[in-house]
Amino acid sequence: MKSLLSALVLLASMLCTCVVHAEDAPSAALLVLAKSDDTLAIVDPSSLKVIARIPVGKDPHEVIASTDGKTAYVSNYGFGAYNTLAVVDLVAQKALPSVNLGALRGPHGLTFVGGKVWFTAEAAKAIGSYDPATKSVDWILGTGQNRTHMIYVSPEMKLIVTTNVSSATVSMIEKAIGGPPGQGRPMGAPGGDWNETVVRVGNGSEGFDVSPDGKEIWVANAGDGTVSIIDVASKQVMQTLAADVGGANRLKLTPNGKLVLISSLRGSDVTVIDSTTREIVKRIAVGHGAAGIVMQPDGARAFVACSPDGYVAVIDLQSMKVVGRIEAGHDPDGLAWAIRR
Repeated sequence: MKSLLSALVLLASMLCTCVVHAEDAPSAALLVLAKSDDTLAIVDPSSLKVIARIPVGKDPHEVIASTDGKTAYVSNYGFGAYNTLAVVDLVAQKALPSVNLGALRGPHGLTFVGGKVWFTAEAAKAIGSYDPATKSVDWILGTGQNRTHMIYVSPEMKLIVTTNVSSATVSMIEKAIGGPPGQGRPMGAPGGDWNETVVRVGNGSEGFDVSPDGKEIWVANAGDGTVSIIDVASKQVMQTLAADVGGANRLKLTPNGKLVLISSLRGSDVTVIDSTTREIVKRIAVGHGAAGIVMQPDGARAFVACSPDGYVAVIDLQSMKVVGRIEAGHDPDGLAWAIRR
């Protein structure tokens, strides 16, 4: 009896140790939204195991982490029905009070630059920035375009790019330099004047990415199945590729800028394009449709949310083959990295 009790105590101790270890977030974690579950999963990218699931409110679509990797922000979209950003403490692995955006309804695209959360507000035809330090929205700018959906902000905050799905356009919004004599305006947002150039691309312009060198904007047009490549300097479409990516959802370049990956909710493949030759080099079967894409920071792997199938496909970018799956919950979509600093 004594030996049995000792064995049970040892087993309980081992189980307890495993649970504590499993709950510890790695220094670099993959974040995965499950839209139908209203949860954010924290995933260990080494084991591909979910170590925590945190509630994040209704219809979460996109997620981004703060620069220090300690906080995540999630857009509660609802096609304009909702107006909040969910906030998650990634260290304590718990939900924090959400951010109420008021009239800025339909938040979707997110990025974190300059210590602030930048977001689109689709129903308001606007973009804005939220300052976690002051817990307030400190800047808003209207795009005048329909379904302003995804967003990019350059590191120095001089250029903002959005895709406008129903208008079939891309907005290039640049910080104005200078002003009237004696009234020079500082660079960096918020405040000051901004100049918007609206670039016509293809129908259903949604997923996009900016090349690592900042010279090109690649846009996937879901309605046309094409890819528009915009020259940042001239603010014009320099080339349109007949990529056959109807239903395209997201487009991402690898960290070295050599490959472009495009997901589609209508097809079973992720399309891979060589950014130099502009040719399709591979179509990788991942399931019955795909949405969010995120690249591993070192460029070794890509993670693709296969929404209809309920998992995230892991693609080795050297062999360009699926090498793993993450059981992420129902209807996975938005993905991001949280790197603890």
